[in-house]
Amino acid sequence: MSTSSKKPNPMSRNREISLEELPGHLFRRLHQLAVADFSARMGDLGLTPVQWSALVSIKQRQGLDQITLSREIFIDTSTLAGVLDRLESRGMVRREASPDDKRVRLLYITEEGAALLQHANIVVFETQEWLMEPLTPSARVTFMKSMLRVLNRND
Repeated sequence: MSTSSKKPNPMSRNREISLEELPGHLFRRLHQLAVADFSARMGDLGLTPVQWSALVSIKQRQGLDQITLSREIFIDTSTLAGVLDRLESRGMVRREASPDDKRVRLLYITEEGAALLQHANIVVFETQEWLMEPLTPSARVTFMKSMLRVLNRND
């Protein structure tokens, strides 16, 4: 069988690049859409997606430490420190030294932070619905499963 009968690899390096065929480009564009819509809807609540993620995780696991939080929301510890500084200065979270190790900072959501989070969650759900709106219910399930498969692969 001759090699000329093979179909060309769509990801071949020896052809013109179409950005619309590159998953990484499409993921970046989807991220841009999601963040832009989230930010527009968040308005006066003034939370970024990362700040929202931090508040959700802290509320679900009061007293978790900063290193564990950084792993849970997939953000480096240096960036997270700034995020927590901003949330703490707004009275949304408080940090306390661990009784077991004074170097470890434990995180707690405040009443103000919990109230803000309750309002922000509505915005987040609206954004998620808007993002998935073009898809049928079954396509949404497939899309979510596909994204998780890409994210959770073992390599």
